Amino acid sequence: MSRTAKIIAHPHAQLGLSGEQVAQRNAAGLTNRFSQASSRSLWEIVRANVLTLFNAIVAGSFILLLVLGQWRDALFGFSAVGNAVIGVVQEYRAKRALDRLAVINTPHARVLRDGTVQDIEVEAVVHEDILVLRVGDQIPADATTIDSESLEIDESLLTGEADPVLKAPVDDVLSGSSVVAGHGLARVTRVGAESFASRLTAEAKRFSLVNSEIRNGLNRVLRWIIWALLPIMLIVVNGQMQAAGGWELAISSGSWRTAVVGAVASIIAMVPLGLVLMTSVAFAVSGVRLARHKVLIQELAAVEVLARVDIICLDKTGTLTEGAIVFDAVHSLATTPETGADEWPGWRESLGWFGADPNANATARCLAEEFTADSALGAVAAIPFSSERKWSAVAFGADTVAAGTWVLGAPELVLNPESPRGSAAATVLDEANTLASAGMRTLVLAHSSEMISTNAAGAAGTAAGAGLPSRLSSTVLLTFREKVRPDAARTLAYFRDQGVGVRIISGDDPQTVAAVAREVGIHVEEGYDARTLPADPDQLADMMEQQLVFGRVTPTQKKDMVRALQRRGHVVAMTGDGVNDALALKHADIGIAMNTAAAATKAVSRLVLLDGRFDRLPSVVAEGRRVIANIERVSVLYLSKTAYAIAMSMIFGALIWGFPFLPRQLSATDGLTIGIPSFFLALMANTRRYRPGFLKRSLWFAVPAGLIVTAGILAVNAYARLVGGFSTEDVHGASVITLSLIALWVLVVVSRPLNLARVGIVLAMYIVLVGMLTIPLPRDFFNLAVPPPALLQLSVITAFVGCLAVEILGRIRARVNARFRGRPV
Repeated sequence: MSRTAKIIAHPHAQLGLSGEQVAQRNAAGLTNRFSQASSRSLWEIVRANVLTLFNAIVAGSFILLLVLGQWRDALFGFSAVGNAVIGVVQEYRAKRALDRLAVINTPHARVLRDGTVQDIEVEAVVHEDILVLRVGDQIPADATTIDSESLEIDESLLTGEADPVLKAPVDDVLSGSSVVAGHGLARVTRVGAESFASRLTAEAKRFSLVNSEIRNGLNRVLRWIIWALLPIMLIVVNGQMQAAGGWELAISSGSWRTAVVGAVASIIAMVPLGLVLMTSVAFAVSGVRLARHKVLIQELAAVEVLARVDIICLDKTGTLTEGAIVFDAVHSLATTPETGADEWPGWRESLGWFGADPNANATARCLAEEFTADSALGAVAAIPFSSERKWSAVAFGADTVAAGTWVLGAPELVLNPESPRGSAAATVLDEANTLASAGMRTLVLAHSSEMISTNAAGAAGTAAGAGLPSRLSSTVLLTFREKVRPDAARTLAYFRDQGVGVRIISGDDPQTVAAVAREVGIHVEEGYDARTLPADPDQLADMMEQQLVFGRVTPTQKKDMVRALQRRGHVVAMTGDGVNDALALKHADIGIAMNTAAAATKAVSRLVLLDGRFDRLPSVVAEGRRVIANIERVSVLYLSKTAYAIAMSMIFGALIWGFPFLPRQLSATDGLTIGIPSFFLALMANTRRYRPGFLKRSLWFAVPAGLIVTAGILAVNAYARLVGGFSTEDVHGASVITLSLIALWVLVVVSRPLNLARVGIVLAMYIVLVGMLTIPLPRDFFNLAVPPPALLQLSVITAFVGCLAVEILGRIRARVNARFRGRPV
């Protein structure tokens, strides 16, 4: 519903809509309302993370044990619940961020209706409304100007080009852009979902998760396990029933309960529940650590992705630079006398006036810090700056220190570009071109004794349509530059040292972009004009490999450039702060927004630098490396457990032997050899550089290690069956000892290089194992018994042989890894 903030008369009131016309458009749905819903509802998020075949198997096993009264064997259910909760919470946080995404931030719009100017809600704007545009307004819907007076629109958030655009009647103005000078009227042509800003927002809001190698690898393993579970379950259940005397006897005697518990134990052992949970915990802790450094992680896995990036694409304005123009220097001219600019007294005072002028543009306002305005210096007449003229002028009376007319503007428009070679004007233009080629924005200050007449200036003392005064003499050249972030050069040097390629992509002039690139340490002769980029994806990819700096890039091109690099196998990061960067940030492997970024840009970014410090990125890379290296370390532990669980389930099921563990006993060994130590290992410091293929390396060690554990358990159980006379509790105890000792040595190998903290963790786990077997309370809870001496001795010997085999495997792994890294062993 619209709210009327103020109603005033307007000379063009007849152009506005009537209340009846507005009502008709509202009824037809021609309003500026736009659905903010993201691609998945809360129910869809819950269903995707909870209602899966994987969770169904785990939940079914959990409920079955509870029904059978075996609650102590159902401890694994808490890990499954934790995984589901973390998945739902993480995606829901991303959904909320996307739902809040909005390009239009203005609280109201100003329109002509019923003969008056009214302030209304942005959503209440309808098709063909007449917008009343003034300085500071953000345009709420796409429109076409129908009347303008020096109307200049800042479209940098949408196009990336820093210079405001002068709009004449019948020119298009886009939603999301802002009025920086002049005023005018515009008729709304597109509203709601059809407007430029809404279309951009809709594409940016499409939900997607960051491309995480760790998460992809774990999901791949889980898919393999799910496919393997069903046939293995049949083998295991049949084996347990046959071991209990056959299906008929097991059902009639009630021994099927024990068989079911064994079957559940073997099935749950195959599922690496803790690995997913531990990965989420490691990501979450990294997010908290980085938050202390003013880095907001919008998706947990983004920490890992930045450590894998091999090309980073940077927007210039707002990323490498602070987005503001600053005064650089005054340059004396070769055409001035030896006394320099002082030949024309008052030039400093005139610059002070230009800097303090309320109608000054952003460039002229930079002069205020360097040149002091004289309050006693009153202007006789003034011509305001416009993008069309590209100059402004002021005239002072003969009795002032700055008598005469002063013109400040672009040299090629203030001076005659067709002046003969060797003339004063041509010489000044050559000097200006030399400065501009270095990426500087250059203005000339010129003086004339001819006054701007008050008749030409008009009653208000302005002469918006006036021409330049005659007999202009150049006084000084002034240069301005974009303020480069002080940390940009150092941060880019870090990425170069780490082998990360850099591409600078901007909507500004290629030469200006190249100049900024040189200032931050990227040595290029000139920038590439993106208007000549090929449309063919393969040719574009070739160009992206060859060129480093691009100017005049459109938002769509930015997205295409990111995709072109990805097609060549690169992991791409993209930084930016404007809405024009949103699509590229969305499609990059990781998007990074600055603190000054538009709301839409922040919403689609995975990382936000809250204090705008570019030098925060190296710490994010270091954190990502720690996560990747540590997750790879602990994944070996969990995957080795999955390997021996699958192998034992199939072998014991095929041999029709009873499964050698209760679910609670496997929960205990999991916590002892994997769960507790992996928690600490996942959070420790680790500076190893990223290497692709973590899953392949993990499986290369985990599968053989799991088979070694299986062989040890099989040997102990075969001996117990061959000799006979051992109870089920004795066999379970011997199996737990054998499994724990070999798995703890897997932990030792994986923890290398050992330090005091890691040695302490391993020793603590050995002590816990002894306590679990000897202290009555845990021993009774886990139904453990120390086996008879003969079986205990065999368990220890078997475990020793297994540890020796794991040690040999670990040394082979270390040698292969060292050769891969190209370092001597």
